[in-house]
Amino acid sequence: MVRSHACVVLSLLAACASPRGGAQVRPGIEVLLSDSAHLIAGKRIGLLTNNTGVDHLGRRDVDLLRTAVGAQLTVLFSPEHGFRGTEDRSGLPDGRDSATGLPIYSLYGGSRIAARAAVDSVDVFLIDLQDIGARYYTYIGTTVQLMRDATRAGKRVIVLDRPDPVGGIAVQGNVRARASDPDSLFSGFMPVPMRYGMTLGELARLANDALAVGADLVVVPALGWNRTMLYDQTGLPWVKPSPNMPDIESALLYPGTCLFEGTNVSVGRGTATAFRVLGAPWLDPDNVIARLDNAALRGVEVRATTFTPVAPTDGKYAGVALKGIALSVRDRQVYDPTKLAVALLAAIRAAHPEFQFRAQSFDRLAAGPELRTALEARRPVQQIWESWHSDLERFRETRSKYLIY
Repeated sequence: MVRSHACVVLSLLAACASPRGGAQVRPGIEVLLSDSAHLIAGKRIGLLTNNTGVDHLGRRDVDLLRTAVGAQLTVLFSPEHGFRGTEDRSGLPDGRDSATGLPIYSLYGGSRIAARAAVDSVDVFLIDLQDIGARYYTYIGTTVQLMRDATRAGKRVIVLDRPDPVGGIAVQGNVRARASDPDSLFSGFMPVPMRYGMTLGELARLANDALAVGADLVVVPALGWNRTMLYDQTGLPWVKPSPNMPDIESALLYPGTCLFEGTNVSVGRGTATAFRVLGAPWLDPDNVIARLDNAALRGVEVRATTFTPVAPTDGKYAGVALKGIALSVRDRQVYDPTKLAVALLAAIRAAHPEFQFRAQSFDRLAAGPELRTALEARRPVQQIWESWHSDLERFRETRSKYLIY
């Protein structure tokens, strides 16, 4: 093991190569139990996870740890969307795992007093969550929250790493210049771009320094993953990290289309193609497509479509047949979802006076009002993209210190 940047990363000789016998990636939970079980032997364990916390055969971390020799799993913690990953609302209560009887403390709406008391009852914390590779997701916020509670209690945190599903190379979009307080803001608080090309373990290492958490942090790498691999190249089963993230295609588009959550345009919540479509009753797809900057269309197909949201959790246009735009990634190497999103925002705003920003929500997603005000001032999209370059270069330099793979 090597100590670096206030944390420990397990140095596995094969961590960046394919495991012996095939190209199957082994997530951190398998590496922990097969190679590093001494980290949890004889200790009372608290586990932060959800439905994504499974091995390559789909077996739950909870069940693997309950049957592991020397492991003493005593308490569970859950993030946004709950322990089963099926909830899409705020204020999730504490609960109990029906299969094991273990208590589940919700870190997204449950009792903070009860959760902190549970922190005192364990010796070491495991975190196993599938991140999505975009700044808007809340799982790093929940991770940092538990890291802070563990640090106050003098307890170690072990992140069981998983691949970045959209790859670990591309770094795209605008950059939040400074971290904000994750205790009051679960998403978008990290000083990272919209698409950061980092795993949750790497993000935790960055957060440990950038937010001065000072946690005793260990990252157990995912064996066999390398930065060029997207999720459908890992051999791992796709388990929806949230109810509206149905597949890798939605994940590839999400770093851009999530910005539309802060507008009066539907992103397809309530359909099987969330974040792959955009629409509104007043939208003219052909007019919008004709206005798009061609440079934003590299590697992606954009076409007119229709869709009807059924019980959408964002409340947009329930049961209304919407005219819309469907997006399909054709070349993953050149496609930039953040550039396309800005081009679409500019084109829809130019074509439709009905379009509206929901300023507070949009600015939170966009790391401030600068992007919205630039679009409202009708700045050319290429100028907006160019304004990101220097911040992205600085981020790449900072990021390099925390990469594992």
